[in-house]
Amino acid sequence: MSGIGEQTTIGPRRSAVSVLSDMAGAPPADLTRLLGGGSGEPASLASVRRFATGPGTAALRFPRPPAVDLADLVPGVSSVPGVSSVPSGHDDDEDDDAEPELFCPGPLRDDPALGAEVDRRLVEWAEQVGIYPGRLDKLARYGFGRLIMLAHPGTDDPDRLLAATKCVVAEWATDDYFVDEVELGADPRVVGSRLAKLHAVVDPAPLTKRYVRQLDEFRTTEPLATAFRTAMEHLAQYTTASQMGRFQHQMSILFVAWNQEADWHSNGRTPPVWEYLVQRHLNSYLPPMILVDAVAGYHLSAEEFYHPRVRRAFTMAGDANVLLNDLHSAAFESETDFNLPRVIAREDGCSHEEAIRRTVRIHNELMHAFVAEAAVLCAVGSPALRRFFADTWAWLGGSREWHSTTGRYQRTDSSTSD
Repeated sequence: MSGIGEQTTIGPRRSAVSVLSDMAGAPPADLTRLLGGGSGEPASLASVRRFATGPGTAALRFPRPPAVDLADLVPGVSSVPGVSSVPSGHDDDEDDDAEPELFCPGPLRDDPALGAEVDRRLVEWAEQVGIYPGRLDKLARYGFGRLIMLAHPGTDDPDRLLAATKCVVAEWATDDYFVDEVELGADPRVVGSRLAKLHAVVDPAPLTKRYVRQLDEFRTTEPLATAFRTAMEHLAQYTTASQMGRFQHQMSILFVAWNQEADWHSNGRTPPVWEYLVQRHLNSYLPPMILVDAVAGYHLSAEEFYHPRVRRAFTMAGDANVLLNDLHSAAFESETDFNLPRVIAREDGCSHEEAIRRTVRIHNELMHAFVAEAAVLCAVGSPALRRFFADTWAWLGGSREWHSTTGRYQRTDSSTSD
């Protein structure tokens, strides 16, 4: 079996989606329809090449992606309305009336009973640690346990799923309490100091004897600190040191993103689209997605996980998937909150409907690039890497299903936000 660092000749070309689906199961019906045959001008691989090159990649021994159109890698992709086929660097000013279809798989597994059991245990834990007091019924209705059940079809162990769900809810609660929801105490003027203290729990700070007692008091009395501490203690039962280290690293990145958003709020500034996308790159779905191998019970080595091209492909998936949140949460956010459709509409002066279409196209471009790059990496990487990308594909589909069904983004509950 060839490794990432070895020069490998790729055999007969196969559908990039089929490479992922062989490990994750057959594509769901909606994806099969989306990828069905079609006609029209095929999309270019220019965007894939743009993501696959850059600082630190020149000396890699990966084979280059074949110099073919994306439609050759993903049959039928040219039939997806609204997917840009302009070369990299060209300003896409499409204003046609075609409604772009979301390029994303559906769920590979839906076990309502399993999701309900994880949610039951989650609400008990949330009450114990003290987050969302008086809102536990809403927390149950949001179905974060269902999200993790959908996103991690590699296991049906409710305790493994619960460990990952606790981490997701600790992250979401921090965003609510510290960044977004004023009624929960969010204040952009103190976000930095609050997050710095919380980070000392996520990545434990070894204070000297004179001061450690005060940090320990914070770790046990601040509900968010207690949530992270207990969630990570639970997660540690199922992770290697490397897996836990990468989770902590990704959380550090997320804390940077929350500080950036607080800066926008403090200064009353709407960022340009490119800066907003940078923030969404930092504030993506990678913190929960990063656990796909740990939850499923295997370990992708640090050498492969942190390889620049693997990391780039994986982050494209996380960046694309978090835009689903922007699409679903936009209707429930206040005028002072940020989401990609709103930022696009303000910068370009276009309608909300057109901004939605452009958001879908950005999502689709990232997804097409991820699929094409992941297919190449699967051909030269280890079996664990192939499984990791297949599980990433499954995570994307589970997240899509959750966003379209969760009580957090339903009209009956208007007090929601990202």
